[in-house]
Amino acid sequence: MSIIHTIHSPQDLRQLPATKLTEVATSLRQFLLETLDQTGGHLAAGLGAVELAIALHYVFNTPDDQLIWDVGHQAYPHKILTGRRDKMQTIRKKDGLAPFPRREESIFDAFGVGHSSTSISAALGMTLAKEHLGSTHRAIAVIGDGAMTAGMAFEALNHAGSVKANLLVVLNDNDMSISGNVGALSNYFARILSSKIYTSMRTSGKEVLKRIPPVWELARKTEEHLKGMIVPGTLFEEMGFNYIGPVDGHDLNALVKTLQNVKALKGPQLVHAITRKGKGYAPAEADPIQYHAVSKHFYRASTPASTATKPAQAPMPTYSEVFGDWLCDMAKQEPRLVAITPAMCEGSGLVRFAKEFPDRYYDVAIAEQHSVTLAAGLACEKMKPVVAIYSTFLQRAYDQLIHDVAIQNLPVLFAIDRAGLVGDGPTHSGNLDLSYLRCIPNMLVMAPSDANECRHMLYTGLMACSPAAVRYPRGSGPQVALDATLKAIPIGKAEIRRQGRDIALLSFGSMLASASLVAEQLDATLVNMRFVKPLDEALIIELAKTHSLIVTIEENVIIGGAGQGVAACLLQHDCSTRVLNLGLPDHFVEHAQPDEMLASCGLDPASILAVIQEKVRNQSCNETVSLLESP
Repeated sequence: MSIIHTIHSPQDLRQLPATKLTEVATSLRQFLLETLDQTGGHLAAGLGAVELAIALHYVFNTPDDQLIWDVGHQAYPHKILTGRRDKMQTIRKKDGLAPFPRREESIFDAFGVGHSSTSISAALGMTLAKEHLGSTHRAIAVIGDGAMTAGMAFEALNHAGSVKANLLVVLNDNDMSISGNVGALSNYFARILSSKIYTSMRTSGKEVLKRIPPVWELARKTEEHLKGMIVPGTLFEEMGFNYIGPVDGHDLNALVKTLQNVKALKGPQLVHAITRKGKGYAPAEADPIQYHAVSKHFYRASTPASTATKPAQAPMPTYSEVFGDWLCDMAKQEPRLVAITPAMCEGSGLVRFAKEFPDRYYDVAIAEQHSVTLAAGLACEKMKPVVAIYSTFLQRAYDQLIHDVAIQNLPVLFAIDRAGLVGDGPTHSGNLDLSYLRCIPNMLVMAPSDANECRHMLYTGLMACSPAAVRYPRGSGPQVALDATLKAIPIGKAEIRRQGRDIALLSFGSMLASASLVAEQLDATLVNMRFVKPLDEALIIELAKTHSLIVTIEENVIIGGAGQGVAACLLQHDCSTRVLNLGLPDHFVEHAQPDEMLASCGLDPASILAVIQEKVRNQSCNETVSLLESP
């Protein structure tokens, strides 16, 4: 039995001598590799944070001292150390562990995360609450994986420095984006800066020199410049933090000693730890982007003796790949086209575009708000900006979408990926976008039913003279041929895919394949609505005249969604036709496989058929009762 199997809680870890911690790290890293080989999940960030998780739980008295992990990708080692080791096989599965920290899952998960750059704000709030309540326990924000690039992180740093709270921020710098100044001298300097002797001398010196203002100012600037030559901490010092580092984030001895020293300090502290994403697994170290998240059997398949077979390739390219290819095709035709993404180059399918058109590609880092307003500025000068963004992340730029784009009616195209339910759960599901987009004036909102239609919709949106959004799901769509020639779709026009009788199924986007199966069984009319805004009101009214039941189907919340738009249209035109809105429920859907999530929401073909048949039966019973009660 390896040492990691003897650790059931951080208390077990803290009972070990410090000399055993390196063995714990090796064992934990191996366990993580073997587990994710069976389950899939986020790998590289967690491998890089192994020593950091061990040191933090070893030095601080968790869960009384609270760890707030920014971007939960790095928190898998934390889960393993906090009593969830034997449940790691269930991660991301239905009723299993969540892929991110979650308050309901463990008392060691102090704050739920999924989106980046929230940790410092949350930790500051907890710190201020503890001080108000007289608690001496600490809140520690662990921010990394690019999250420090977001404006929200700096807003929190600025506030924390001004209130002088006893906040500790650990910057997990795993991309050398701030400094590569790592080594024995740096570790030594980090320990000195956090030591009681240095802090005592610094504090005493301040008290003396402040009585002589000119000398104090000279001493302050001298210290600042000396530290600035050796460490990149001047920015944080100016924001009111005592900067400590950089420290080698894989040197457990240095980490533990530094954190032990910092534990006794008062006021805002920032420890800068340099780590390597994918640490301990050579393929992930060489390509941390490729190994950010892995599928099952990645580990055994990389071993020469492995007999594992690679999964079959998808029959169709993913929507992200279709978008990326469309973007390159259009860029050759339209010299004004530019692409913008908030740190999602690979996920949004922009790798090829970035290589072929580097002067027209802008990765703004994790700064969704800036990405949208940047696009607005480009559109003001007659450029053709395309913002590639996940549905869940566009939520973070909602004000900019309204204030900077829609109010000015600027022609910005939003390519919205990962719409609908995705396996990572509520933090990453794109189940709200149709509701929050269709209420915005000037917006054109489209939902493709397959990859070929997606290409034409993207072209339609690019040619529009207003803000436009094309929202599409994760993964691949139905098997279809891709047209070589792009064409604009008539704005606001739906298409009838099947002519039936009595019942009309109005499908929005990804639900068309399921709706088609149901339509065949019911002999119902099937409509591919295509446009969420504007709706094809003329067709809806015509269908209401010839059908007794209209059913809307969408992979979006029912409240405020496309279906309620159809119901409002019928009400506005005094149509008495019955309407059944099918979509996602008014609660957050837990993580599972996407098809399991859809089934739990009643959006699989069998459930859709059953609820429609029940609706028809109930209406038939009501009609019979009415006839019997007639005079």
